[in-house]
Amino acid sequence: MARSLLGESIALDAALALRDDVSTDEITPLPILTHYDDKLGRYPYTGFRAGDRTPIGADAIRLRGVEVVVAGKRYGKGSSREHSPAAEKLAGVRLVIAQSFERIYRQNADNIGLFTSTDFGLVARIQAGEAIAVDELVAGRDALAAAILKSGGLLRFGQRFMRDIAVAPHAQNDGPQTLFEKIVARHALVTELTDAHPAPGAGAFVRADRRVIHEYYTGMAAHMLHATFGAPLVLHDPASILVFEDHTSYVDESPAHMRGGLVPNVHRMVQAQRDFAAAYGLRSHRTLTEAEAAAGDGGNVAGISHAMVAEHYALPGQLVVGTDSHTPHSGALGCVAFGVGTTDMANAFVTGAVRLTVPQSLRIVLDGAMPPGVTAKDIVLHLLAEPFIRAGGGVGKVFEFCGAAIGGLSTDERATLTNMTAELGGFTGIVAPDAETLRFLRERRGIDFTLEPWMASDEGAAYAATLHVDCAAVPPMVARPGDPGNGMPLAEVGEPVRVDIAYGGSCTAGKREDFDHYHAVLRWAADRGLRVAPGVQLFLQFGTTAVRDHCIAQGYMDAFEKVGARVLQPSCGACGNCGPGGSIRADQVTVSAINRNFPGRGGPGRVWLASPPTVAASAIAGELVSFEALRQRHA
Repeated sequence: MARSLLGESIALDAALALRDDVSTDEITPLPILTHYDDKLGRYPYTGFRAGDRTPIGADAIRLRGVEVVVAGKRYGKGSSREHSPAAEKLAGVRLVIAQSFERIYRQNADNIGLFTSTDFGLVARIQAGEAIAVDELVAGRDALAAAILKSGGLLRFGQRFMRDIAVAPHAQNDGPQTLFEKIVARHALVTELTDAHPAPGAGAFVRADRRVIHEYYTGMAAHMLHATFGAPLVLHDPASILVFEDHTSYVDESPAHMRGGLVPNVHRMVQAQRDFAAAYGLRSHRTLTEAEAAAGDGGNVAGISHAMVAEHYALPGQLVVGTDSHTPHSGALGCVAFGVGTTDMANAFVTGAVRLTVPQSLRIVLDGAMPPGVTAKDIVLHLLAEPFIRAGGGVGKVFEFCGAAIGGLSTDERATLTNMTAELGGFTGIVAPDAETLRFLRERRGIDFTLEPWMASDEGAAYAATLHVDCAAVPPMVARPGDPGNGMPLAEVGEPVRVDIAYGGSCTAGKREDFDHYHAVLRWAADRGLRVAPGVQLFLQFGTTAVRDHCIAQGYMDAFEKVGARVLQPSCGACGNCGPGGSIRADQVTVSAINRNFPGRGGPGRVWLASPPTVAASAIAGELVSFEALRQRHA
């Protein structure tokens, strides 16, 4: 890396082995997302880790004149942030060559006209000064992706080819279908260049029942829309657009943002969203501050967008899109929910059409009954460690969760599975709606919903592969720092792992039943006079105001207070390295219930991923430990 940045031309063979799993957190660290214009071009790869170093500084790529980047497998994994390919392109990068790409990253790159390729034969040809034709750069891509790239990006493509959009007539398919395929077929659109019923691997457009955006994306979307179409805009069905202020609620306590002088940038970014929402009359859920909570929030319904969509909006059979990779959260209700980038959402705002490349499906059969103390988070960490997943077998796929264990999981726990299909590399996750779904809608939302016969996968539907998990054999799991795929049984960690920070929250682990788990551990501890271990900080952050109200009604706050936890209002917070719960020094160790632990994600320290009960138990013990092991220590 250092030699390359100094200008040395290095042959591919001499550069091996290539770095796999370069995440969007490394391409554009979270604090950089406060920029949504040309300034992004200063910062690509500033979070990239080579050993213990971050060798690429601000302006390095632009000043070096880098036009082609070469990497290994699963390039662009993680967040749906379009800031990453935008920063690359604005710095002068024209082509990224990798062994494989994450689905959202590659689609985002297409949408802004940044070329991507898996053809490593291009490397030597480019180094030799050979001109590469555009047709070669789009070889092997589906026709829609090729057309978008040749048009210079999605918005320009839309101006040329999306003037005439029609809802596709629903047709009975001759063969058996998955639930995902049925929902997509019922939302299919016909455009000049796309069919109503494309095959897997083909590009298509669909309509969405809900389009969801949050503050890291709205300013960028508004900027590109007004630059392309002028103001005011004519938005398609604005009543179906939801705007959330959920990632930056605690920015004034974020060391990364305060150190970098970025807090004013965040406030401007948030204001840009508020201005856009006000100008077009969009439904908004704004930050609930500590002061408002202390004074009584006056009925303000706030929280993390994914959890809020499941609690208030999504329904079985619907299609939901959001500018965040964890949008699949709502797939727990039996709907198709997936993440898109800023340009995709901007295009959907004005056309009503959402782009997708039709994926294949994986059938994940969860057999057996989960042992006491094991949660859906443990199941996901177990899946992430499976060789098939580690090798990229789930990239771009639909994860359909089924099996005997699913019937015994609550909707909150199912949402952990579908939410973390982002970490599994999937397009989305889905669970067929059943009696549990109806209970959730009735008891949590006051809706009497009727399931329709078509709302399940057909016998004989086609799957790319089927994976079986014996849930009865899954122990409490953790993921070692650096990647969610570094999963292992907690009992096999070996040497004790000291903990400085314990964090329970995020869309993945800030739900009602997650707090039931935190409370079960902390009530047990409080009843025995135990507190958070000396030198350890425990943060518990509600996912939504409904979760907070549940905890208050159940009397949970007493145990949280007695053990010494700090309780935070609903927000993404530390999961996005934007608030209490993140590390401030490289020597700190965090155990966290969040969904990803890429380098720098939770601050400069090391982050272990774990389930809610393991996080709470570790806070009391001062080291990584399961709840069962903690109880044995104090028997």
